[in-house]
Amino acid sequence: MIRPVPSSYSLKWRLVRRLLALQAALLSLLVLLIVGALYLGGHLFNFESEDVTIDALKTAVVRGTDGGLALQATPELERLRSTVPDLWFIVRDRQGHKLTEGAPPPHFARMGNGLDDVGNARLGWNLGDPPRANAQMRWIASAAGEIQVVTGPGAEAPLGWLIQAVLIVFASFVLPALAVMALATVVGTPTVVSRALGGLEAVAGEAEQIDLDRQGARLTATFTPSEVTPLVDAVNRALQRLDEGHARRKRFLADAAHELRTPIAILQTRLETLEDTPQRVRLLEDVARLAVMAEQLLDLQRLERDREVFVALDLVALGRRVAVDLAPLAIAGGYELAFEAEAEPVDVFGDRAALERALANLVQNAIQHGGRRGTITIRVGHERTVDVTDEGSGIPAEERERIFEPFSRMAPRDRGAGLGLHLVQEIARLHGGSVAVLDRSLGACFRLSLPRPAC
Repeated sequence: MIRPVPSSYSLKWRLVRRLLALQAALLSLLVLLIVGALYLGGHLFNFESEDVTIDALKTAVVRGTDGGLALQATPELERLRSTVPDLWFIVRDRQGHKLTEGAPPPHFARMGNGLDDVGNARLGWNLGDPPRANAQMRWIASAAGEIQVVTGPGAEAPLGWLIQAVLIVFASFVLPALAVMALATVVGTPTVVSRALGGLEAVAGEAEQIDLDRQGARLTATFTPSEVTPLVDAVNRALQRLDEGHARRKRFLADAAHELRTPIAILQTRLETLEDTPQRVRLLEDVARLAVMAEQLLDLQRLERDREVFVALDLVALGRRVAVDLAPLAIAGGYELAFEAEAEPVDVFGDRAALERALANLVQNAIQHGGRRGTITIRVGHERTVDVTDEGSGIPAEERERIFEPFSRMAPRDRGAGLGLHLVQEIARLHGGSVAVLDRSLGACFRLSLPRPAC
């Protein structure tokens, strides 16, 4: 089964979202556990049942004809009396009038006006004291005016009161705490993640430098988190396998090229002893083609092996030497060969033999594909460029990248080996330069560009 590949995501903000969800869940669970513990222990029941009694007395306490306090039989009070057999309460006003029902505990009955200046109080005992009844005192606004109510446990509170109490706790505690924690998470998590993963930037920089020219390069896991180390180790093992495969390929190509040279030379010698016929000429051309291919394969291997032979060179003198060497071949092919230089000397730093091979391949490519007419021009620019132009049919735009691939040919019956331009590209890359096909109204123009010599 093929699993869909997930799109990239931000580790920082994914952590922020999950931490916020975890914090909200933990806070909510904590509140629910506290409320549940109070409810199961009877404490929450007592708190709310006392509120039921106080709420019923708001409408039941009125003024009597003598100005004192009196009770009227309201439905709430009657329901309270029927459901709480041991109901008791003490009601007082600020004028000293007092109203009592039931059997208040003596310690609460003797309290008097000691709490007149206190608006709300819960009256109880210390942990470890003998079990005794608790009470609640509160000043409330009633039909008789402001009164003080002292009462013990009353009727069971409605479910709505419990829900309201939980919502009040959430609004007054959970939401503010969650807001503070969310702010800390949003601000702190990106910083923590950035610092924790800071070593990955160095690893990414090392990975950017890895290419075929740097065999044996590995990523450093010294400053990466331990959770990322397995990935770095896996990449290093993959690089090791790629290096080994690349080394095997190079050895195979080198061995194959060396092994081909001897039978090609023997075959060429035997063909030269045959009678001069058209068939013999074609066979000699094919053998020459094989010999060129073997030499180009060896050139590729020499480029990989001999990288420390760079010296200061004059690009004008080097281009002029290639022009002199290939002039007879160009003239025999039906061309004129011209050499131009915008400045002299043009200093570069590189491998003399490799650069001569690159220029020679460009000129030979022009001789082969230039239509056997017109002029082949070698032009050295003052910006360390060499242009090789011909007056042939040119190169289609869609072919300009593919022609530098190994064994690539523009035409299926092309007699070239398909390695010459690839070798030029490898030589340019080895020198830190490039080779490209330029737009031209007539013919083809290849430009070899080399970097400025280091001071």
